[in-house]
Amino acid sequence: MTHAGTDADLADRVLGGWLGRIAGNTLGKPVERGDHLTHGRIHGSCRDDDVDYAILGLHLLETHGFGFSTEQVGELWLLRLPYLLTFTAERAAYRNLTAGLKPPLTATHDNPYQEWTGALIRADIYGWTCPDAPQRAAYLARRDAVLSHSGNGVYGAMFAAALISAAFTAPTVRRALDTALTVIPPSCRLARAVRRVMALHETRLPWEDTLTTLAGETAGLGSIHTVPNVAVLTAGLLYGDGDFTRTITLTVRGGLDTGSNGATAGSVAGVLCGAAAIPSRWTDPLEDTVRSAVFGFDGARISELAARTMALGHPQV
Repeated sequence: MTHAGTDADLADRVLGGWLGRIAGNTLGKPVERGDHLTHGRIHGSCRDDDVDYAILGLHLLETHGFGFSTEQVGELWLLRLPYLLTFTAERAAYRNLTAGLKPPLTATHDNPYQEWTGALIRADIYGWTCPDAPQRAAYLARRDAVLSHSGNGVYGAMFAAALISAAFTAPTVRRALDTALTVIPPSCRLARAVRRVMALHETRLPWEDTLTTLAGETAGLGSIHTVPNVAVLTAGLLYGDGDFTRTITLTVRGGLDTGSNGATAGSVAGVLCGAAAIPSRWTDPLEDTVRSAVFGFDGARISELAARTMALGHPQV
């Protein structure tokens, strides 16, 4: 992982990605349920699948290396992830695995959630381990995603992995988004939605008006579909303009799948600015501790997870 910066800089950005993901999820998760955050009552992170899958991805790479197969992703789910803490496409795929189906049937059989956000939230580890290598990151994310998703669901994972990878060296968030678009088909609905957000942002349309426009144009897809959620994420990133606090708060205010969107926005912003630049009000309450349903990882140190991510190096694929 030395080609995208010094080891110290990379370590700071990887830690920034982990902290940003967990902080963004912690902000967005209560809003997702219609609750309210209670200031000063956070002690450590909350358990959520948006963080569980990042941990599971780390365990996958530690166990099987970068040559892992889609089947091995499924095997690890069965070994490490409680069925009742999986949802939508992941639960359908899990059920299909236990019935003996193999990928890609695990994604396509009796699964109405194939284009929802589940695969996207699993993509961060591939960006963190492929700094400034977006095509490689997307390739790995795709191999994971096809266990449970198809179409725009897979493209969302590829886009997110490439976006995080590009954030290690991109001079601006817009440049990182431009790079991420190169890994998905330009004519797919996801790519068209991202370009639409960029166009609205370029006209200096206020953030609120951009969100209203996007909501009208993606109406009917549902609140967990990848396309409207990536549109909200893209708006949060562009209007946040590299500022960590502004990025995650705008993204969460954008609604829809707020926990997942806040987590991915935090991951991108955390990589862009590095852990040292994330305001302490977002990181101190986490107490360097993660809660997780992944067997063997509950109570792990966030700093240790980041160090283990660094220790993986990067793939030659």
